[in-house]
Amino acid sequence: MQKLRNRREFLKSSALGVAGLSSTAVLGKSDSAMPSNPAGPLSVWITEGNRRLEKQPASKWANSHGAPGAGSIVIDPAKSYQPILGFGAAFTDAACYTFNRLDPGAREALFHELFHPSEMGLSVCRTCVGSSDYSTEAFTYNEGDPDPDLNRFSIEHDRPYVLPILRQARKANPDLFLFSSPWTPPGWMKSNKSMLGGNMQRHYMASYANYFVKFLRAYESEGVVVNAITVQNEVDTDQDSRMPQCAWPMEYEADFVRQHLGPTFEKNGVKTKIWIVDHNYNLWGRAIAELETPDVRKYTNAIAWHGYVGKPEWMMRVPEAYPDVEMYWTEGGPDYTQPDYLTDWANWSTMFLGILRNGCRSITGWNLALDERGKPNIGPFTCGGMVTIHSQTKEITRSGQHWALAHFSRFIRRGAHRIESTGAGDIAHAAFQNPDGSQILILANTGADRAVEARLGQQATTVQLAPNSVATLTW
Repeated sequence: MQKLRNRREFLKSSALGVAGLSSTAVLGKSDSAMPSNPAGPLSVWITEGNRRLEKQPASKWANSHGAPGAGSIVIDPAKSYQPILGFGAAFTDAACYTFNRLDPGAREALFHELFHPSEMGLSVCRTCVGSSDYSTEAFTYNEGDPDPDLNRFSIEHDRPYVLPILRQARKANPDLFLFSSPWTPPGWMKSNKSMLGGNMQRHYMASYANYFVKFLRAYESEGVVVNAITVQNEVDTDQDSRMPQCAWPMEYEADFVRQHLGPTFEKNGVKTKIWIVDHNYNLWGRAIAELETPDVRKYTNAIAWHGYVGKPEWMMRVPEAYPDVEMYWTEGGPDYTQPDYLTDWANWSTMFLGILRNGCRSITGWNLALDERGKPNIGPFTCGGMVTIHSQTKEITRSGQHWALAHFSRFIRRGAHRIESTGAGDIAHAAFQNPDGSQILILANTGADRAVEARLGQQATTVQLAPNSVATLTW
């Protein structure tokens, strides 16, 4: 995680321009037909104050009158945008270790809550290729003297608790999509010969492509299929050698994909998808330049984003150049030292709405679980888990980010599309249509108490939003 400023500044900047942001036509499909009136019962779920994703008394649509007001949201399913893959967080080594400390019955109950499609339904989660800063120790799968033929390669570190936790999560949700990111290649492949910091070296790129193939096949042999990989977590920083990390110049990543990783996957019949950049919004120019590099798009058409620097609307500069690009949001987590760590659901929801309104197909937070001190942690940051599992009592608490994600993941199904929603002033919002035709509107209010009208066709409904609240409407 590149934390160049504090989490509160990160959340604030990520929310800029989100409320009332109009959809961007470059990603959309339009239909001239008037939107039909809503059908079926209207359900409303609220998080605010002491209520957590609480279903409200039965509501209904009514005939709308006059033109929409300044605070109204107008939904138009005739205009649809990117498909949705899903929502989740990261199975870091630290998160898997923390889950593994639970009694089996408690872990099974928690995994049912988090992953089962009838519950929270988390479905797009990240794993680490070797260690990240949130690990019990620094490691790769081939440390020691140079070993270009990878004779020493081994995933033995992951057998006691990482792989079993991943298998259990996929058992709870068989449709779990896993993508994996390395924080560092083996130290001998890098300029400083260390797992900490440094720069990738070109003369080991062929070996590193084979390292990915070995990782994917070893995981598959353990019953854990990885659906996508990113070349490098946060390509544009070495974190001052304070943690496992590696810098990749832009031309290095482009050349690795087109000359080594892509051809090696092709040669070995590997179908795993490749995502590039895996870093902040301010690298939109790099994303375009890599896609423009000859032969890169033969092997990848997908950008992974973090939100620590820049604004979410900067992502849209990439599909303006390449309308068919796929974009995924792959990291962002809470800070357990912040006083609102357990209650900042409106800030997180506002940020998630901005990410989705700017073209991303998935949202994956950072550590799924850590202890009450943000550990295990071999890095310099104070991240908290999406859930906290107390190291002594094993009590489970749920962060504000958890409740924000629940407002999305419980209701938006894989294959849904974002649909047009406009208006509402400073209320952040986005609407979606599931493959079965059901529709969802999500609202986030970081301001004062207010009533918000939602309109669809000739029908309207009104929702009262308290300060620091999130609402999900389904029909």
